[in-house]
Amino acid sequence: MMYTNFVLADEHGLNNHQLNFQRCIIAGNWSMVIAFTVTSICLMMTFQFDQHLSIPVQISAHIATIVFAGFFKLGYVLRCVGVHGLGFKVF
Repeated sequence: MMYTNFVLADEHGLNNHQLNFQRCIIAGNWSMVIAFTVTSICLMMTFQFDQHLSIPVQISAHIATIVFAGFFKLGYVLRCVGVHGLGFKVF
């Protein structure tokens, strides 16, 4: 039973095995949200507000875009592990 996507309820009714997979889902979802937010900010720094930023800041934002896009992908894989571990079909 997948009941939540971002927090673990006090009354969950899951055994330890299922609880670990539910934690994977929660950690993966939070990782994706945070990585998406940071990647979006870096893209805006790089392309939208580039005239207000120095070259070293723009270079750092370009590098951070790649790094945090990778973190987003890792969060998705972690989420898929949790969903598959609970017996649901991974999309």
